[in-house]
Amino acid sequence: MSRRRSLGPKKKLALLLGAATVAGGGAFVMANTSNAAAPPTTRSAADSTVCQGLATALGNNQRFIDGQRAEPDAQSAARIANREAVIEEIKRKQEASGCVAGESAQDSGAAQPEQPAAPSQPAGNEQDGQAGEGGTAEQDGQAGQDGQAGGAAAGEQVCTGSTVTLSGEDGAPAASSNQFPAGTRLKVTNLDNGRSTTVEVTSVSGSCVLLNDAAFEQVREPGKFLIRRAVIEKVG
Repeated sequence: MSRRRSLGPKKKLALLLGAATVAGGGAFVMANTSNAAAPPTTRSAADSTVCQGLATALGNNQRFIDGQRAEPDAQSAARIANREAVIEEIKRKQEASGCVAGESAQDSGAAQPEQPAAPSQPAGNEQDGQAGEGGTAEQDGQAGQDGQAGGAAAGEQVCTGSTVTLSGEDGAPAASSNQFPAGTRLKVTNLDNGRSTTVEVTSVSGSCVLLNDAAFEQVREPGKFLIRRAVIEKVG
């Protein structure tokens, strides 16, 4: 007759521990595989104020490039190259913020929230307010050509109804505009936090006023790339 070998208590315990280890390792691998398979959540301008601000900044720079290509001059090539570099930086910020990289306010389906009512102003500034509220490059450009905003007196509120975003450019605090010539000084106040900054216009853009990164940082709310309620004054 054959003899059946029985396992001692120590060997049984060792076998049970080994089986538990293998089972636990398999569950750990499955959990890791499941987590790795889950795609990261990407938000659009319609889902996030941060994404909407970045999309607006990218769209402003794209409109500026389109304008330079439509009516080029001796400096257009350099300006376009600069703005293309700015757009690439904005795309990196979009990706880092979990937004759709390359999304522009021009093709975004984000619903624009209702803007606060613009204060009453002289008839001479009516078209300027409409350009800010409408937010189209064509309207902004027309207001700048008419000189209504650019010819405002010191201390007068301008760009009524416009939102303010960043151009993505580096350097000391400064602004760019399609309505004010270089050297104009503007005061931008964020009504949502009461912070303000006074900057000099140093370059041309596709909007009434864009702040570079350093200037925008002085008035922004944490995590936001768009100022919805802003007061812009010409101070010199």
